[in-house]
Amino acid sequence: MGKLVAVFAGDGIGPEIMVQARRVLDALGLDGISYEEGLVGGAAYKAVGHPLPPETLDIAKRADAILFGAVGDFDCDHLERHLRPEQAILGLRKELTLFSNLRPAKVFPQLVDASALKPEVAGAIDLLIVRETNGDVYFGEKGMRKTADGKREGYDIMSYNEDEVRRIAHSGFQAAQARRKKLCSVDKANVLETSQLWRDVVIEVSAEYPEVELSHMYVDNAAMQLVRNPGQFDVVVTGNMFGDILSDQASMCVGSIGMLASATLNESRQGLYEPIHGSAPDIAGQGKANPLAMILSSAMMLRFSLDMPEAADRIEAAVAKALENGARGPDLGGSMSTSEMGDAVLKVL
Repeated sequence: MGKLVAVFAGDGIGPEIMVQARRVLDALGLDGISYEEGLVGGAAYKAVGHPLPPETLDIAKRADAILFGAVGDFDCDHLERHLRPEQAILGLRKELTLFSNLRPAKVFPQLVDASALKPEVAGAIDLLIVRETNGDVYFGEKGMRKTADGKREGYDIMSYNEDEVRRIAHSGFQAAQARRKKLCSVDKANVLETSQLWRDVVIEVSAEYPEVELSHMYVDNAAMQLVRNPGQFDVVVTGNMFGDILSDQASMCVGSIGMLASATLNESRQGLYEPIHGSAPDIAGQGKANPLAMILSSAMMLRFSLDMPEAADRIEAAVAKALENGARGPDLGGSMSTSEMGDAVLKVL
């Protein structure tokens, strides 16, 4: 039976980098994969009045995997929150129960000098951040209200129930089992009740994975350790907001946010695959965007949702070889355009 991939390029640089990912996938000559495109984000709002139209959601629900570019459009900043481009990604996570976000951060040896860290520190980075993406403050009750003395007050409620924590904890432990068997759970249990529950449940789940070494770290210390000694981490499991921040920090530790791919999976292994960078509207259409994170996201898709690990290996090896051959865009101190970076990967492939 064939596999359906939903292709949602989105806004800003999304369409540009998606073209390069599709070129790479097409070059592999894989059998049994079909593609269906849909509008998301600001592009969807401008076309049909909503960032996640029913037609797009229908494609997503039928698909085995979703390739997602980026959303975000300065023209939409004035809209009510439920109509802003970012609601497309939040809506897909909610509707498809995409709760387990995997963000690997590993330094390509060729890019050690591009890291903001000393080479001997950056060279040791090989970690995976497992981020919960269906709960926390992003999905909690939120709003604006007036205080008793008439002042404006915004509020966003952070919450997790134990089932949500248990589900992502299993993802973290299973990921650690497949790697170096070390799991660090990041929370803020010294001041947040949400984090105390998080820690308690993670400890409970750890009994099912005796071969995995579990440690705990407060999020502020984790941020410091990521730049002081990132080599200590194997798998990090954490909540939605903390994971959002730490994974972006990790991206600069490895050289560029343009290099980091991600996968967000549900329990049936249906997944959404996207680079962790944003839509970068300031450079859209200029050919300056690094397509490698998008290309590497397509490799993750082949590995986790389409059961084609050999094809995923080929893409990752081609990216590494292209970098070894000197391929560099502006974000990596070079001058190659988006399409030239794609050409460099295709040449090796």
